[in-house]
Amino acid sequence: MDIFLKRRKALKEKLYKEDIDAFMVLYPANRFYLSGFELHDPQCNESAGFLIITKKDKDYLCTDPRYYNAALRLWEKDSIFIYTTDKYKQIVDFITKNNIKNLGFEKDILTYEFYSHLKEQINMVPYKGFVEQLREMKDEKEIELLKVSCKLNHKLFEFVKSINVVGMLETELEWEIEKFFRENGAQEMAFKSIVASGKNAALPHYIPGKEKIKSDECLLIDTGCRLNAYCSDQTRTFWVGNNAPEYFEKTAKLVKEAVTLAVENLRPGMVIKDLYFLVKDFFNSHGVGERFTHALGHGIGLNTHEPPSIGPKNEKVFKSNMVVTIEPGLYFPEWGGFRWEHMVLIKEDGVEVL
Repeated sequence: MDIFLKRRKALKEKLYKEDIDAFMVLYPANRFYLSGFELHDPQCNESAGFLIITKKDKDYLCTDPRYYNAALRLWEKDSIFIYTTDKYKQIVDFITKNNIKNLGFEKDILTYEFYSHLKEQINMVPYKGFVEQLREMKDEKEIELLKVSCKLNHKLFEFVKSINVVGMLETELEWEIEKFFRENGAQEMAFKSIVASGKNAALPHYIPGKEKIKSDECLLIDTGCRLNAYCSDQTRTFWVGNNAPEYFEKTAKLVKEAVTLAVENLRPGMVIKDLYFLVKDFFNSHGVGERFTHALGHGIGLNTHEPPSIGPKNEKVFKSNMVVTIEPGLYFPEWGGFRWEHMVLIKEDGVEVL
């Protein structure tokens, strides 16, 4: 069975349980996951289109004339709906003509303007994470693609270690990283790389600037690529030069021990927040808990950040075939910080570090 059709059938089962006629899929990654169509939107205020997944066999790819030929490469002509200048009226007419009265939608992406037109004639039922719940557990092909993407990330860090970074601007190293990924098959970056030298490494989401990378300071690199649509995401922290100071070595040891602690205890069925607190309590026991300022990790797949978030409030449980990152970090404004990140596949009998 076509993988996209299989995924849509799984979504239809949810429609029956929720007793709604159809579901509108607007998130680009969700749209791609269910149809193979357009992983990205052109920009945040412009959509490439959406899917209408119905309880029946018939589903629809809805888009505008710019994407018609692209849509024809993926979907049958009679399953494609093209809207033009009077798009809201055309879309409402199309939905009502198909006898859809109760329409589920992704409440955190549908614009108010679009919603206000739809709700006049259609009962709109809001959902959050409706498709993402399916995406949390990766299928065999997705796992294979994530492994390949992760492997390229490992090659990237071997490349970084092979070059002399002293004297380079952070932005220059950022560009070398992007060039390496693209020259080795990646379609694009999974996200804007973090290249943080010295005290800048104390900022978990630092944006590379015109700072020169110096000897005898830390260098934190958080980067990933998108290869065959799937993302990688890894962080490594280095000491540039010889004879790293005791404070750096001590911090590095604690963070790496925290990674090992998390990986060794992660199992299907474990409450997600419990893993976060296992690491938080470990850091607290060493007097540095307040230096760990973010979640322990996140799901990864078509997007870099996907459910589940491994944070203090997530009461859901880990499940087999989830792929998550484990990325504890400790941050010290006076000298920088240390973060170390693995991508991990959760299996029935434990985990596999990718």
